[in-house]
Amino acid sequence: MNAFWTSARHEVLSITRARIAQLLLVVFVGMVSASAVIGWITTRTVTAVYEGILAAGLTTAANPFTDVAPLYYARNSAIYVVLIGCLMAIVLGAQATLRDRKQGTSALVLTRPLTLRARLLGQLTGMGLVLAAVLLVSTLISWVSIAVITAVPLSGNLTARLLGFAGASWLLLMVFAIIGMISGLFARRESTAFLAPFVVWSGIAFVLPQLGTAARPVALLNPVPANPVTGDSFTALSALTGPFAITEQFKTTASVLLQNDLVAGSAVTGVLALAIFLIAGVIAITLVPRRKIRSALHE
Repeated sequence: MNAFWTSARHEVLSITRARIAQLLLVVFVGMVSASAVIGWITTRTVTAVYEGILAAGLTTAANPFTDVAPLYYARNSAIYVVLIGCLMAIVLGAQATLRDRKQGTSALVLTRPLTLRARLLGQLTGMGLVLAAVLLVSTLISWVSIAVITAVPLSGNLTARLLGFAGASWLLLMVFAIIGMISGLFARRESTAFLAPFVVWSGIAFVLPQLGTAARPVALLNPVPANPVTGDSFTALSALTGPFAITEQFKTTASVLLQNDLVAGSAVTGVLALAIFLIAGVIAITLVPRRKIRSALHE
């Protein structure tokens, strides 16, 4: 257990000292935190246009942004998690397992009373702690931003929903961190260790949802999941690819938690799907052969 926590602490220190990791973490916190302000600016802009049209007598429809739910301002956070957060997690995961291979310290580390399982799970735990801290900071900033915009502190229920969104985000990021770790262990070159999980991410985020929904890639950049196209072939493809499109599962969960009326579904289903993939990834980490962490890179 001491070796496990030693690896976790070392991973936290390594992440906080790496410049590229610091940059990615700052960018992610900045984008997620700014989503509330972006949502507020959007609302103000659309409202100003609506008031101009209303004054000109060109419409009698009600302003769609009147009395929007407070969590409306955080809805764009979901797409930042999918786009920036997942790539950040991949980089952190790949760096974690590449570090020992690049420095040639794997053999020395494994001479200590430390199992490979404890080493890898310790590194994963360290990354999990860093990602949890980053998400908590982002959530706190979002909470304060929404409270300032609405001039009312968020209620306990809304705060719980925002924390639930952070929890779902953590599950998704941990899945991609594991993908990065596995790539860093099995890739023969450092460039391949980063490129391969990026390809996997693009397939999960864009290819799988497109197969089941026929949505354009631009539509998949929205913070809400794409709607399946009616038809026998697409219905079958959606049923086949839907469970593996975890980014769409996450967007459904995020939309439900953040009270998006355009999305129907259960947050529990998405959370369970993400948890299953995370557990499968943890099991995969424990089955990695010992020789992989000691293999050299061929640059």
